Amino acid sequence: MSQKEAHFIAEDVIRLDQFLSKELAQTRNQIAQLIKQECVHVDGKPTAKAGLKLKPSQSVHVVFPQAKSTPPQEIDFDVEILFEDEDILVINKPSSLTVHPAPSVKEPTLVDWLKHKGISLSTLSGEERHGIVHRLDRGTSGAMVIAKNNIAHEALSLQLQDKTMGRYYLAIITPPLKESVTLIDRPIGRSSHNRLKMAINEEGKSAKTEFRKLLLSHDETEEVIVCKLYTGRTHQIRVHLESISRHIMGDHLYGTTPKSGKMERIMLHAYNLYFTHPTTQTTVRFTASLDSAMENYLQKHFDSKELYALIDPIRLEHLFSSESL
Repeated sequence: MSQKEAHFIAEDVIRLDQFLSKELAQTRNQIAQLIKQECVHVDGKPTAKAGLKLKPSQSVHVVFPQAKSTPPQEIDFDVEILFEDEDILVINKPSSLTVHPAPSVKEPTLVDWLKHKGISLSTLSGEERHGIVHRLDRGTSGAMVIAKNNIAHEALSLQLQDKTMGRYYLAIITPPLKESVTLIDRPIGRSSHNRLKMAINEEGKSAKTEFRKLLLSHDETEEVIVCKLYTGRTHQIRVHLESISRHIMGDHLYGTTPKSGKMERIMLHAYNLYFTHPTTQTTVRFTASLDSAMENYLQKHFDSKELYALIDPIRLEHLFSSESL
């Protein structure tokens, strides 16, 4: 926002966060962050209570904090855009691209790419955000949705929480699964043995993943599977597979095989994404095509014609909706 402060007078009895959400045309979450920072004064006194009940004629003064912003790194890559309108951007994230900047990350990130594209949410609380609703690990490729405004961001975040946003991943694993359907519902937390890894941890956060067999490799030592996430924990698919002694090809952190050492990338791809559009309220679905490295590996080790019939997006959705556990 360009304004540095604003002043309002309450006309009715109303919660402070509801009042400011209406007056500033911002989400309740954004207003709550502003109040938490004591940027809101009621009758001249700062308050940190979002639920404070205003009375008629009370004055509300807001001082907007200065937005924190860092210049983007130069980028030498582009990202495939699957869809874009005024509210959302859906992309096919390349493997090896990190989503968020961090002290340990030296190369440009997806956030740098978004900054160059001019996508930055106007946060009242001064926090720098770039519409990231959900993340993918650095090595994982595939579909991601980016919110282009605060209203869309809140709506999509709620769908992620209530599981109305759905994601299907393709993975190449070894050895193959024993059962046609495997459901793992076990909590995940930080590994006590390796701080870079996550692990099954009874003190961790709940996590649920469903795996389904799709196609065996020519030598039957590997298998393409489809994974449905019911939660979104860090490394969730990889941890749940490790818990049953299965590993994704190319995964050097959770399980290295002789073949994995020669592979360009981890063979995990966010293939399908569906959610309710925050403005039109219609269900939208997107499919992210495989990159050349994963495509070439599949063609070499699997019956690609049979595989592409099996991973038809409509077939995959029916597979889970009709038989989901």
